[in-house]
Amino acid sequence: MAEFRMPSLGSDMQSGTLLEWRVKPGDRVKRRDIIAVVDTDKAAIEIEVYEDGIVEKLLVEPGQKVAVGTVLAIIRTEAEPTAASPEPPPQEKPVHAPVGKSERPTPAADERKITPPISSAPGIERVKASPYARRLAAERGLDLAGLEGTGPDGAICAADVERASARAPTPPAGDRSAAPPAEKRVAKDYTAAMRRAIANAMARSKREIPHYYLQTRIDMQRTLDWLTAENLKRPIKERILPVVPLIRAVVLALGDVPELNGHWIDGRHQVSEAIHVGFVIALRQGGIIAPAILDADDKSLDELIAGLRDLIERTRSGGLRSSEMTDATITITNLGDLGVETVFGVIYPPQVALVGFGKTTAQPWAENGMVGVRPILSATLSADHRATDGHRGAQFLDALNHYLQEPAKL
Repeated sequence: MAEFRMPSLGSDMQSGTLLEWRVKPGDRVKRRDIIAVVDTDKAAIEIEVYEDGIVEKLLVEPGQKVAVGTVLAIIRTEAEPTAASPEPPPQEKPVHAPVGKSERPTPAADERKITPPISSAPGIERVKASPYARRLAAERGLDLAGLEGTGPDGAICAADVERASARAPTPPAGDRSAAPPAEKRVAKDYTAAMRRAIANAMARSKREIPHYYLQTRIDMQRTLDWLTAENLKRPIKERILPVVPLIRAVVLALGDVPELNGHWIDGRHQVSEAIHVGFVIALRQGGIIAPAILDADDKSLDELIAGLRDLIERTRSGGLRSSEMTDATITITNLGDLGVETVFGVIYPPQVALVGFGKTTAQPWAENGMVGVRPILSATLSADHRATDGHRGAQFLDALNHYLQEPAKL
């Protein structure tokens, strides 16, 4: 038997609310199948299973908020007989504000009861909708079954819910004066919860991680010339975003300095063989989130372009998978499009490094005894001094510069 537990989708997460089940008892599942959707303070996340087998029991009802680590379901391999499962946790009111971790003692074997399976909520399988659209519809009191979807395969997306909400009857003036609209209250509460989650993660980072910071300036003339020439050969929808060569160069530089790719867990440095690049994305409702481009080291430049576009779209529409939230081995933040020239980021634990890129600006530049004006990019590294030292960090930035001087090899 395998226990499917409420995952930790970030160092700041203490609990989550189960929004829906995508399976029912008796369903066969395989590794990486999405079987549930969980709401956190940052986003609604599609949760993957990491066991092959059959769903034995569902132990938590949709709408219930439980602590990280709580058993949500029991998965058995096909060779195993049906067996009793742990008693489901006591229900809490579904709220969005973070709560402290709760520890529930494991009941003795003779006290455990066989509980009836929990069925998926009615209508879930009949209506295709993104997790964020489901939550938005619930917050605004809209029935998904009555909405028309414009997403892939007719799925209902957040924009469809927004349009339906705008067409909804306007309450009397007296009612509006009594309290702000529900959607504004929800948005405000959700933003506040996200800020608390970010605050907790960043406070932990600065409290526990001994940061060191390095900065270098990179001549981007060769990369920009290559980018311009390459994009002239491509249709508009397939053109390379300026940040993609930067991501690719980071991946290649990590091959030279692998110590920056990994985690600090249980008092020791764990270098990751795979490179999962977290990329900071600003959300329309406020706040940021940094899901990962998984296996970035196995992706070509074109695959990175497609992967980044897909990740941004799903982040803002509410379709992220749990592995994209938990598996990042290094994070990139890019504030150049906002005019920021230099950014020194805060490492997201348990990662051990963060790379920051600013705006490329025209600056005086001396090369081969000649002074001219070149497009210069400020690249920074925030690193965990427990895992590496400044010498290795400097080697990483030097490798990053090297790869950006040979853009055709990216």
